[in-house]
Amino acid sequence: MAKQLHLGAFMRPVSIHTGAWRYPGALPDANFSLAAIQRFIRSLEAAKFDYFFMADHLGVLNLPRQALMRSHTVTSFEPFTLLSALAGVTERIGLVATASTTYDEPFHVARRFASLDHISGGRTGWNVVTTSNPDSSRNFGLETQPDHAARYHRAREFHDVVTGLWDSFADDAFVMDAAKGIYFDPDRMHALNHKGEHFSVSGPLNISRPVQGWPVIFQAGASDPGRQLAAETAEAVFAAESTLEGSKAYYDDVKGRAATVGRNPDHIKIMPAVFLVVGDTVEEARAKRAKLDSLVHYDSGIHSLSGMLGHDVSGFDPDGPLPDIPESNASKSSRRFMIELARAENLTIRQLAAKAGSYGGLAFVGTAKTIADEMQHWLEQAACDGFTTMFPYLPEGLEDFTGKVVPELQARGLFRTEYEGATLRDHLGLPRPDNRFFA
Repeated sequence: MAKQLHLGAFMRPVSIHTGAWRYPGALPDANFSLAAIQRFIRSLEAAKFDYFFMADHLGVLNLPRQALMRSHTVTSFEPFTLLSALAGVTERIGLVATASTTYDEPFHVARRFASLDHISGGRTGWNVVTTSNPDSSRNFGLETQPDHAARYHRAREFHDVVTGLWDSFADDAFVMDAAKGIYFDPDRMHALNHKGEHFSVSGPLNISRPVQGWPVIFQAGASDPGRQLAAETAEAVFAAESTLEGSKAYYDDVKGRAATVGRNPDHIKIMPAVFLVVGDTVEEARAKRAKLDSLVHYDSGIHSLSGMLGHDVSGFDPDGPLPDIPESNASKSSRRFMIELARAENLTIRQLAAKAGSYGGLAFVGTAKTIADEMQHWLEQAACDGFTTMFPYLPEGLEDFTGKVVPELQARGLFRTEYEGATLRDHLGLPRPDNRFFA
């Protein structure tokens, strides 16, 4: 059988587009309506998606009032609380959440994900991130944040501690022998006793080993430290490349690095983020995108751009070119993408702000057939293993994709018609990891 696509859905925020909540027929409160989100995840599960993914932010962005007042992401649910609720109304779809290695502790993260994996029957994934937003640091008693390299160094140790805690108990530790009065075998329990540069964690974790052994490890990151961390630890990667050639190079680089450190490259799934606008004709889809982009106010766009660049550009001439921008602690991938876009297309700051406030990354805008053509081409060119889909507005944008594009992919044999397994590892074709402490 030909290689099949994996499909995930980026659902926090429910749309990354700043104008999404203003689109005719959209649900303005979709980010914080449990009923709406339950509707969305049921539609995704009916379409046999691999996973539902929640990004997270640890603070309200410190934007000027005129920009902040236009944001539909200023309020949303905490990921673990929401995903625990969603686990109860779904059966197969994966549940992936972001948890920061910069402002959290390994024991907390290990315990939350282990709990969610048990609650969901083995459907969880951890998106490992380093927090680059300086506004978040002040919510944790810090005036400054660690620099880029230091954040990734901490993240590597954080990952090792969390996965070590997940291995605290052997799979057969809990014998529950009522006749003998023995609940578990203490010889099948391991105390981590980790003492490192950033963390000192005794362990063991006070919950049995997750159903999947470990929840699936997700990551994103285009910088060299980000790629190396992904190659060493990730099992699925949210890539941000916006061109076929760029994604092919990223795919080869990360999988090549994984092979170099002794990992099976097939055990890392590269899942580029793609913004999807579906129409019955290409012209209709383009008109939808144009309407959506027209709903982005400059006040919002310029501050989205400043955040992505890690530098305030609101004081420059809106109709002039983007000047040279100094390095910062902002996300390297977002900064690089916007600068390259400005140079390649000779965009003014106003035009670049419109891109930043809408969505300037990879987008497939067309009919079910043309979008399926593009997805198939990327898969066949070894530019991806699937896609992390982003919808332009909810619920229509999501339902356009699940109702029109997914059946086209299924008809081509490129996407499943039924789930074949019960866990997220089953969906992604990933092995269950061995326990490092118990054979």
